[in-house]
Formats: sequence, C-alpha cells, structure tokens
Amino acid sequence: MDPVRQDDASIGGLLRQLTREVPELFTKELALAKAEMQQSLVTLKAGIVAVAGGAIVLLAGFIVLLMAAVYGLGTMMQLWLAALIVGGITLVIGFIMLQSGKKQFEPSHFTPDRTLHAMQQDKEALKRKVS
Repeated sequence: MDPVRQDDASIGGLLRQLTREVPELFTKELALAKAEMQQSLVTLKAGIVAVAGGAIVLLAGFIVLLMAAVYGLGTMMQLWLAALIVGGITLVIGFIMLQSGKKQFEPSHFTPDRTLHAMQQDKEALKRKVS
C-alpha cells in the first residue's frame, strides 16, 4: 500500500482534509445565503414598484367611482350625508385591505430557507464525520 494513501486514510489525514473542507463549505454556504437574499431583495423591489404603480392608477379610478356613488346617493338624500356614508364605507374597506396586505411583509417571507436547510444538513454531516 502506498504510504501517502495510508496517511490520507489515517485520522490525522482525515482531520487535515476536514480542516481544509469546512471553511470552504461555509464560504459556499454564505455565498448561497447572500445570493438568496439578493434575489429576495430584487423580487421585493419589483413587487413594490408594481404595487405602487398599480395603486396610483387604481386610486384615480376609485376616486371617480366614489364620486359617482356620492352623486348617485345625493339624488336620494343630502349630498353631505351621501359623502359621509360613502367615505365611511371606504375607510372600513381600506382598513381591512391594509391589514391583510401588511401580512405580506412579515420577516418570515424573507428568510433564506434553502441556505438554512443546507447548513443544517452540513452540520449533521460534520457531526457524523467527527463522531
């Protein structure tokens, strides 16, 4: 048997190999985490821009519809009362929508799940190797 090969198979050789591979493994895992976070941020930015643009257009159309509702109710009652009713209903609906939309920005949606899973697997593999 080749003495170099026998040394590589020894505990010392395995520990040397482990000390070379572990930092490289963690470097790769950190790079994966960084890439995942960058992708999450890109997705978040694109979503924010799309939501903002759509919200501006929807707001303009919604204001026109609310004005039409006020004028329609104004034919049956005082104009100020019609505006009060339409405004109150609009506030309630807006509050409900705001609360449901706020849930989309929870921190759990932006965690690097694949990286955390891969690091947990690496940790378990290292425990098995060292044991």
